[in-house]
Amino acid sequence: MIDKGAVLPLFYLPPVSYFTQLNKHKPDVWMEREEHFPKQTYRNRANIYSPDGILSLVVPVIKGSKNHTKIKDVRISYDFNWQRLHWMSLQACYRRSAYFEFYEDDFAPFYEKKVDYLFDYNQQVLELLLKLVKIKTALKFTESYEAQYPGVADVRESIHPKKGLITDNKPYFQVFEERKGFMPDLSIVDLLFNQGPQAQFYI
Repeated sequence: MIDKGAVLPLFYLPPVSYFTQLNKHKPDVWMEREEHFPKQTYRNRANIYSPDGILSLVVPVIKGSKNHTKIKDVRISYDFNWQRLHWMSLQACYRRSAYFEFYEDDFAPFYEKKVDYLFDYNQQVLELLLKLVKIKTALKFTESYEAQYPGVADVRESIHPKKGLITDNKPYFQVFEERKGFMPDLSIVDLLFNQGPQAQFYI
């Protein structure tokens, strides 16, 4: 039974607020791996800043995964080359940013290798991101599903594409902000590619 810290889902290229919560509650941070896969969340999507505004990158999952399948059992679909699309989108959106080339070699392998399960893929991405934003904490995982965790920060549903911010983002320079203004709580890669090693001071 978890009695302190925070329970978070595993997201794909999580938003900045996710790392704010993770940093706030470390080292007592638990990743939810027993929940049923919910639709239209950051578990398989990320928002980045394109010349036209927010662009959502979605990792497709195999049909049937969406209905009462535990998140740890959800398989990624490779019916079309989404990895190439995501990588081209990241390049197009951030090639002009100050630090894209600095981190490019860290991220490229995630758009080349095929990982069967969404949970495993997200975990590998998160371990890289924690290293890049200099958050030192070991990932722990839930062993059973609990609807509620009394006394624990339950962040499983509060960071959501359709909900408002749970923490304020400190503004930072974004490549296209002269077009659309500052866009808060985009994927952590937006912060990393624009601010580089300084990213840790914004979370």
